[in-house]
Amino acid sequence: MTDQPNEVNPPRAESLMPGDERNAPSPMPGGMVGLMPDKPQKSYSQGQLVRRRFFRHKGAMVALVVLVFITLLAFTSIGIGPIPGWWGKNYTSTGSAIDGGRPTLGWFTIGEHPFGQDTVGRDFFARTMRGTQISLIIAFVVGIGSTIIGTVVGSIAGYFRGIIEAILMRLTDLLIIIPLLVLAAVISARAGGSGIWALALVLAAVTWTSLARLVRGEVLSLREREFVSAARAIGTHPARILFRHILPNTIGVIIVSTTFSISAAILLESSLSFLGFGVRPPDVSLGLLISEYQNAFTVRPWLFWFPGMFILAIALCVSFIGDGLRDAFDPRQNRKGD
Repeated sequence: MTDQPNEVNPPRAESLMPGDERNAPSPMPGGMVGLMPDKPQKSYSQGQLVRRRFFRHKGAMVALVVLVFITLLAFTSIGIGPIPGWWGKNYTSTGSAIDGGRPTLGWFTIGEHPFGQDTVGRDFFARTMRGTQISLIIAFVVGIGSTIIGTVVGSIAGYFRGIIEAILMRLTDLLIIIPLLVLAAVISARAGGSGIWALALVLAAVTWTSLARLVRGEVLSLREREFVSAARAIGTHPARILFRHILPNTIGVIIVSTTFSISAAILLESSLSFLGFGVRPPDVSLGLLISEYQNAFTVRPWLFWFPGMFILAIALCVSFIGDGLRDAFDPRQNRKGD
């Protein structure tokens, strides 16, 4: 009876039949016969892994391309400030409505007024692009501002605990129990006439509460880790421990929350402008355009649909990007090819 190959008696090279070369053990140094070592895997840093995972997220990549296209279209078409754009019409210039103000946009043609004209002959493409500019500026300022406030409040409350945590968390709870739309409407009613930057800062001041609670929870967990105890033992200043050792480990939660804050800010600003508490004429935003032309929905629906589609597209794009970032930063997911 033929002995079966095992670890004690490995198969001899001369005993292999012709055609079995692919099963033959590879010779090792010193005349030994064994298996070749596995090819070493390329190692990546944490940042490289996150970037690779994000770029492989198809939904996030498509959303990123669409968002960049919308942003470039809005800011290059009519320009911004003293910088002119390639679209020759102004969003405030009036005139006579051609063909009832119907859109001239076709499958292969743009025409003179691709999005049509409003009741006083203003080019609606220029007005929509201006509204997109204002909505994007407000959304990103609100997202970044609320992230800074929420991160600072949550990290200080989670690390120092005691009376500091009690004061900051009770303030956070107070803002949470007040309906956000009502609170934003009351405060922005005074700031709306001061310009879009004042309005954005007001909205940032009332939308940081969710992130503050998330960051506080992360800091409470991290402050008990060994590397934080070691930093305390050698006399490291608490501010350095907090901002150099703890907060970098919460960057995933912060970035993902920022993207969702931007998406929520788009909808919040549109709601406030629709109710008359946001951007004020003669300036425009996407929400204000919908509010101005809501009565024209049955006779001139394009005045309602174009701003609405841009609001929907921006909000969806930012949400998909947030989903991609969340998946990229989540270490618990099993991914092939990392």
